[in-house]
Amino acid sequence: MKRWDATQLAVTVGISILIWALLAVGCLLVGSGKHVWPSDPYARRARIEIVLMASLVGAALASSGTVYQAILQNPLADPYLLGVSSGATLAAYLWRFPALSATAMHFLGAGISQQAFAFVGAIVAVGIVFSLAGARGKLEPLTLLLVGVIVNAVAAAVYMLLNSIFRDLPASGGPYTFLVGGLQTNLTPGQQISAGVCVGVGWIVLMFLSGQLNVATLSEGEAMSLGVRIHRLRWIALIVASLIVASAVAVSGPIGFVGLVCPHLARLVVGRDQRRLIPISTALGAGLLAIADAASRKLGGEHGVDTQLPVGVLTGLLGGPFFLLLLWQNRRRRI
Repeated sequence: MKRWDATQLAVTVGISILIWALLAVGCLLVGSGKHVWPSDPYARRARIEIVLMASLVGAALASSGTVYQAILQNPLADPYLLGVSSGATLAAYLWRFPALSATAMHFLGAGISQQAFAFVGAIVAVGIVFSLAGARGKLEPLTLLLVGVIVNAVAAAVYMLLNSIFRDLPASGGPYTFLVGGLQTNLTPGQQISAGVCVGVGWIVLMFLSGQLNVATLSEGEAMSLGVRIHRLRWIALIVASLIVASAVAVSGPIGFVGLVCPHLARLVVGRDQRRLIPISTALGAGLLAIADAASRKLGGEHGVDTQLPVGVLTGLLGGPFFLLLLWQNRRRRI
């Protein structure tokens, strides 16, 4: 494996930023009205904020999906399918209960945040999925997906139960936010900043580990011969990727399939080298969710459409058939 220098890293990250910027600028020009660019300063600021938030969430899901697929050696791995997104979203919803948040602040300190709750929920979901899907120290891919689907269903049921009982919960949002995910427009600056910082720091750590992630598909002996402690690497990457997912879904809900589709699209462009794959997949994820948000805004302004669709509906329409195609291809390889 060739060593990378600072120039190669800068070029790869620069190309990724350029890809995202071109897609984001196009999305900024799409709205529900006839005007390409709104004249009202408040409307312009709101559109910029929603495109940036969509880009942040999409980048988080795509980069974490790339890492999950690498460390689990499973092309079907995805934060949504593994139950990570639902676990994080449920915990973020529980943070809105004053009694729970006050108790957590009392024992853990005043700095406990919604992202911290979401991270705990993501780790709990990952622990449940891995413990039930493991057999003799190995993870069974189909069992992993089955347990992830079950965790999603249980988390959704718990949310629907609590949401129907505690209807007066402040800023609870509608049920669609949990079931399919959607970009929230009522976030405080603190929530936006904390989500951005957590995702940004986590992404830098993943890029630092990207060279070692190239050997994640090797056996333990082969990895050790290359000087990589494979088990420690997988756990660190798993925890960091889960932190990124938790930070994103705490402000968006469990948006599905972005973390599944974008890594596969990026592999078609740059191959399997994680040092190139993570930045390009991140850019594609940011652009894809920004496009989904722009399409949702455009559809919301069409005649006969009464409301704006959550972006999770559009990503589900795209990612569902893509997931079935991957399953079909894996089945054909085994025959």
